Amino acid sequence: MFADHTLTPKEAVRLCALGTIASRPLRYSELAGSVRHFTGRIMGPSLDLMGTSIELLRYEGLVDAIDGKGMEDDALLAISEAGRRELHSLLTARLRPGSDLSKLVVALKMRFLDLLEPAERREQIDLLIDGVESELARLIDLRGNNAQEDGPGSALLDWLDHDITLLESRLHWLEAFSDRL
Repeated sequence: MFADHTLTPKEAVRLCALGTIASRPLRYSELAGSVRHFTGRIMGPSLDLMGTSIELLRYEGLVDAIDGKGMEDDALLAISEAGRRELHSLLTARLRPGSDLSKLVVALKMRFLDLLEPAERREQIDLLIDGVESELARLIDLRGNNAQEDGPGSALLDWLDHDITLLESRLHWLEAFSDRL
């Protein structure tokens, strides 16, 4: 954890893996795919998030191989008691205030947009639109993938719906702004 008791990217992946496997045992490959899909849809591709190995969780005693050994034979994995304690610790960690670097970059682009030529302004707004569309597509995909598992009234689905609505609003704003350029 960081000094302020908030999660590092590695611990966020650990939380995703332990939380996923806490509901039911999964094969190594299923767990790895589920974690990769979820974190990729929330954050996009990130080297910080891809470096954590599910095998390390087994080595640390946070998951147990029910049948087989681990990655090499695609063992069925279940969370251990130590894993449940770790999951609780991760779930109850503090949240880091918004420190997303991309949010800063977008704000700076908007602040200094008038320093660019009109064609360059439109190009920058088009890049922002593309980014929002990409993020929106990831969240819609994640929502569709989790709708079957979590069902109506799920906190995750409610949160995703809220975030999707915010992104749709941002997209409409950027498109209207682009039309005024």
